[in-house]
Amino acid sequence: MTSTARVASLALGCLCLTATHCSGQGDRTSPQKSDPKMPPPVASVRSQPAAAKEGTPTMAFQITSTAFTEGAPIPVRHTCDDKDLSPALAWAGAPQGTKSFALICDDPDAPIGTWVHWVVFNIPADSAGLPEGVPAVEKLPNGTIQGKNGWHKIGYGGPCPPPGKPHRYFFKLYALDTLLALDSSADKKAVLNAVKGHALGEAQWMGTYARKR
Repeated sequence: MTSTARVASLALGCLCLTATHCSGQGDRTSPQKSDPKMPPPVASVRSQPAAAKEGTPTMAFQITSTAFTEGAPIPVRHTCDDKDLSPALAWAGAPQGTKSFALICDDPDAPIGTWVHWVVFNIPADSAGLPEGVPAVEKLPNGTIQGKNGWHKIGYGGPCPPPGKPHRYFFKLYALDTLLALDSSADKKAVLNAVKGHALGEAQWMGTYARKR
């Protein structure tokens, strides 16, 4: 065989091999048969915190009382007509960053204007409420301070309206990002002034009381 024929023969063989190799790949868009021995592919999933996956809602800041339901009459034991005990209060859902709580109870229906029944502040952030019958002392063992009410006395003074239509009594709770630099001589006005710029949240509970005599 001449050198020219040999080169031509080799070229022809290469073309055949190339054609055979290309035909074996098939169309890229056509489905390929999977090897039954190989496991199926697994999709990659980025892990997320459980709360984000489940969409867990944040509890709203709220205050409640076991002594009476919202908008209902306050039992006589918590008024001036009986033992005059402060009602039990409980709260939950304090905003993140809360360092203390402040509580004010007042009656906006008093004949001479809003009457203040209770001023409490610097309640520790880990507190979940106040028990019934908080003693009328300037400072409680846990650091809670009680200020002056409308009678210029320390502690709680229960509902004591004149005879007639029911009055409303609001227990307003403030979640604060600080402790208040006040002492037991502070009244409602002083506390509210100190609260400005530090309230992270506010909640309230309201009860009513009427006297027939």
